[in-house]
Amino acid sequence: MAISISILVIITCLHLIAFVFAIGAEQRRSTGKLVPDEYDETKFCVYTTDASTVYGLTAFGLLLLSQGIVNGVTKCLCFGRGLTNGTSSKTFSVIFFVISWLGFLGAEACLLAGSAKNAYHTKYIADYNLPNFSCATLRKGVFAAAAALTLISMVGSILYYWSHTKADTGGWQKHTNEGLGMTSQEDHKQDQRV
Repeated sequence: MAISISILVIITCLHLIAFVFAIGAEQRRSTGKLVPDEYDETKFCVYTTDASTVYGLTAFGLLLLSQGIVNGVTKCLCFGRGLTNGTSSKTFSVIFFVISWLGFLGAEACLLAGSAKNAYHTKYIADYNLPNFSCATLRKGVFAAAAALTLISMVGSILYYWSHTKADTGGWQKHTNEGLGMTSQEDHKQDQRV
């Protein structure tokens, strides 16, 4: 199997766009502010925009699509044609496959958990007597961690695809000591006499 530049471009673009959305989600996290109720002596939480949830879920989808493409093309390392045994390309292929999946799973977990937590808004009205009451918001850094893991997943996916194509035999493996070289000279001479 030859390296396809279009597959590498698609994988890279999807990862980079997911990275941008994850950074955007970090920048646009919802924040809550306690506001006094005009009718009684209570406060309630008012939240800013919910764009971060949409950005996080978009990054989640793009990363999922990219991982699906790279593993669909390579048959997820397990279901494809044979890889050349005893080569460094096969070893690197397995290593980068693991790195790709670890980065992918970590990024997806951060994106999904961050989006869910960011979408959660405290509805209850707080009493004035609770001095430490604050509105529930997503901790800073969850989407940033997802962005970093997205880059790790991108590097792992690209190197996995590259090393997999180097080690892919296309179903054929070169065998040594087979064919004409296995017959002896005496057998060949006997065949000529007959």
